[in-house]
Amino acid sequence: MNERRVVITGIGVIAPGGIGAKSFWSLLSEGRTSTRGITFFDPSAFRSRVAAEADFDPYEHGLGPQEIRRMDRAAQFAVVTAAEAMADSGLDLSGVAPHRTGVTVGSTVGATMGLDQEYRVVSDGGRLDLVDHEYAVPHLYNYFVPSSFAAEVAWSVGAEGPATVVSTGCTSGLDSVGYAAELIRDNSADVMIAGAADAPISPITVACFDAIKATTPRNDDPEHASRPFDRTRNGFVLGEGAAMFVLEELESARRPGAHVYAEIAGYASRCNAFHMTGLRPDGKEMAEAIRAALDGAKMGPQDVDYVNAHGSGTKQNDRHETAAFKRSLAEHAYRTPVSSIKSMVGHSLGAIGSIEIAASVLAMENNVVPPTANLHEADPECDLDYVPLTARDWKTDTVLTVGSGFGGFQSAMVLTRPDRSAV
Repeated sequence: MNERRVVITGIGVIAPGGIGAKSFWSLLSEGRTSTRGITFFDPSAFRSRVAAEADFDPYEHGLGPQEIRRMDRAAQFAVVTAAEAMADSGLDLSGVAPHRTGVTVGSTVGATMGLDQEYRVVSDGGRLDLVDHEYAVPHLYNYFVPSSFAAEVAWSVGAEGPATVVSTGCTSGLDSVGYAAELIRDNSADVMIAGAADAPISPITVACFDAIKATTPRNDDPEHASRPFDRTRNGFVLGEGAAMFVLEELESARRPGAHVYAEIAGYASRCNAFHMTGLRPDGKEMAEAIRAALDGAKMGPQDVDYVNAHGSGTKQNDRHETAAFKRSLAEHAYRTPVSSIKSMVGHSLGAIGSIEIAASVLAMENNVVPPTANLHEADPECDLDYVPLTARDWKTDTVLTVGSGFGGFQSAMVLTRPDRSAV
């Protein structure tokens, strides 16, 4: 029996500097950055005071007062991007059995922003040791359980099949989509609404990354603070956002009027079982995930046209990732353009993996590789073609996109044009 092939037919994106897939791609292809000084709260007490914030108004995207009060900002992102993806796909779910439609949502920190805000309310700004719960929002429980994200999306589209939240650190957005694709391949679902959302720009998250000095202290130049693979990089820029996709089995996606963006040809995940935040310099585990994803796609290193890197902008990650590309792609690594969109939209933790899938798909759609912004001085240890500063016209039929997350998670996905893959 032929294996069911899984394709993307709808895309929805909320990213800093780009609300909606069209605006998001415009930002990337023009090489614009969306990093700035934090405006959501007073950041003066922190070491790192820059972030990539999304200019998102829930009312403009059709959410009512009750929904806004019930849902954390990240859940709002998930619901709005799911609606965009559904509209983009043109899929009429009334023709699909509800129990054959599922949802997966990735998130690293869940409803952190809502929890942070509500703690300030119930503790009277931190002055009360014994908090008064009667001041809390009525749906506070939803903030405590990230499963509410999947429930909100499922309710919004009428999906009655598998509904899951995937939380694997900064690979959550990749793993969520990879898991959804497996459900379709295994014939457990026909349609999946899949992606990830995170809204972590809150005092508690900023304080945590400050403590381990993972974020950049380049506060005097926020626009150029995120600089992956650059010799002068000194930490990542926290971001927020979401991307959701409509995933379908290929044959059913060939309906009149449907547009197939890409096939999820291969996916794999590994854990280094080494350190919560540390990475081995040889990139072995990420390289193994890449090889496994290529094997699943029945492709070799020479088939990869573009690599969408994790590229967080920390010295440890960028060197580890460079080593992984060399280890898995061999000499082809030196001939393949690589770039990091975190240079433009920051690092939105669990959401970024899905946002990077969107960037990868749109790169194929337009045959354009987005640049690594702010890359002026190449690190000698990062000696691959990192597409500095300006987007590049490039025939792109297959993209490898990768992620690396706290806890030792390493994930890789191969996206390709359906007519290129072996049937």
